Amino acid sequence: MTYYLPHGRAGDDARTGRQQARASKAATLVARLQAMQKQINAKNFAVLRLNGNGLPATRKLNCALDNWGAGAEAMAHELVAAYGGEMLAHLDASLLPILWNGMGEHQAAETPDFTRFTQRLSARILPYSGIALPVRLGAQGNGYVVFMGGYIDVSSEVIIDLHRRSCQIMTDLLAADERRMLPSESLSDREIGCLQMAGDGYISEEIAEKMGLSVHTVNAYLGAATTKLDSVNRIQAIAKAIRLGYIS
Repeated sequence: MTYYLPHGRAGDDARTGRQQARASKAATLVARLQAMQKQINAKNFAVLRLNGNGLPATRKLNCALDNWGAGAEAMAHELVAAYGGEMLAHLDASLLPILWNGMGEHQAAETPDFTRFTQRLSARILPYSGIALPVRLGAQGNGYVVFMGGYIDVSSEVIIDLHRRSCQIMTDLLAADERRMLPSESLSDREIGCLQMAGDGYISEEIAEKMGLSVHTVNAYLGAATTKLDSVNRIQAIAKAIRLGYIS
């Protein structure tokens, strides 16, 4: 059984500790991204994550991490406005990197020995060149790790290495998000029980019979668990509950 700290001094200390741990984790991710940025002589990085429930009208790339500084919101909006639609379509179809040239005469992104395995976007829209590495991990782990700068020249070996490290960055971001559930948001024993049985292949009527509940109550427990796990459906909730160790 898990015991949670009550409100008060102990609870405040626990929350402070969680906040400090998250800040430390973010700093580590930033340091890793800055090392990747330096490797290709880029000036900035941004991690774009896909949000939305799957419907085209709700799907959007949002900036989860960057080093743009004070102008981050405007920079993220500018990037998504310029290439967001093409990047969304590409993410559904391919894991090959995307490149684009900037507005300046010498703002270019090149990969001479990997050209046939990249997609090039319209040039001279943004005041910087860039390379975007797509990542597909499912749920909230889909998106891009993007590097921007003046002249970017990347070999095939470096692209492969950057893509591998980008996948790990997104994996760690996803894991950090999943650990942020507060005690009040944690699953109850009934919710866990219903999820476990659903994960074992039982339908709501069978779960209700075995647990001595009404079908309405079972669906309510499963719906609450899905919401708490920030999932769009029961299948995704089961997968996330397994990753978090709630069920097996």
